[in-house]
Amino acid sequence: MDKVFVQGLEVLTTIGAYDWEKDIRQKLRFDLEMGYDTRPAALGDDLDKALDYAALSKKVTHHAEQNHVELVETMAEQIALLILREFPVHSVKVRLTKPGAVANAAGVGVEIERFAHGSGIS
Repeated sequence: MDKVFVQGLEVLTTIGAYDWEKDIRQKLRFDLEMGYDTRPAALGDDLDKALDYAALSKKVTHHAEQNHVELVETMAEQIALLILREFPVHSVKVRLTKPGAVANAAGVGVEIERFAHGSGIS
């Protein structure tokens, strides 16, 4: 399966379980990888058959900015489901990093992979 990716998408949002985190905006970094058949777009050099990664990035950014959660796990799951529901992809891998969450680490986070099966999503 071909892969289309968006790397290093940065969003400022309110995320965290601690009281002090609920009053500040923190940066999240998304690395997204979608299973998508690129052949129809490539063979016809047809933008209309390509995955619109600009629209996808915009939707992910809007969702993360507007939906405040406590856990990076929750945000990653929400983003994976959003992409599977709104874009014609076979799979999505979401790597979500919260920079600065641990003082002596560049970042912490999660990586999940979800698949679309037929008309349902799993």
